Amino acid sequence: MSPMKLCVPGDRLCSKEDCMPGTGVYLRHGYIYSSLAGYILRKNEGEELPVISVVRDTEAQLLPDVGAIVTCKVTSINSRFAKVHILYVGSTPLKDRFRGTIRKEDVRATEKDRVETYKSFRPGDIVLAKVISLGDVQSNYLLTTAENELGVVVAHSEAGAQMVPISWCEMQCPRTHAKEFRKVARVQPEYLHT
Repeated sequence: MSPMKLCVPGDRLCSKEDCMPGTGVYLRHGYIYSSLAGYILRKNEGEELPVISVVRDTEAQLLPDVGAIVTCKVTSINSRFAKVHILYVGSTPLKDRFRGTIRKEDVRATEKDRVETYKSFRPGDIVLAKVISLGDVQSNYLLTTAENELGVVVAHSEAGAQMVPISWCEMQCPRTHAKEFRKVARVQPEYLHT
């Protein structure tokens, strides 16, 4: 068996006519490039073209991909966006830490111009979001909560109690009965884990 070939981010791996892009790569101007430092992995999964991926270890690593539902924790907010750390892709925990950004215009599908970030998220909130862009070296993954099923799933009040959703835009502390604004997710059964 031949040794696996190493690559670094930005290495041109092949033409899009020769392979289909997998994880750890990106497509630009008709060519597939590495987005990770790691090993090049080609798999022929029954399609007409083999799938090319870049993995860090000899075992494949899960990466957030466009369209994936991710669970993340809000680390900071300002008037334009919320910064998050991505913890899970689907129900699989990530080995590495990935950062994401939820822009003000990506919080809700309607009334985008009236969204106020501090009324949607607070630091420490656990949020379900969807990846809309992979970003680049300087930026983070871009995420959206502009669907009913996406938004805050776990939040704690100032009293330290886990809050209960009372509407799509409010949560209430069971101890103090104080209400706080949030972009609340209508959680689907497949995302509920006991």
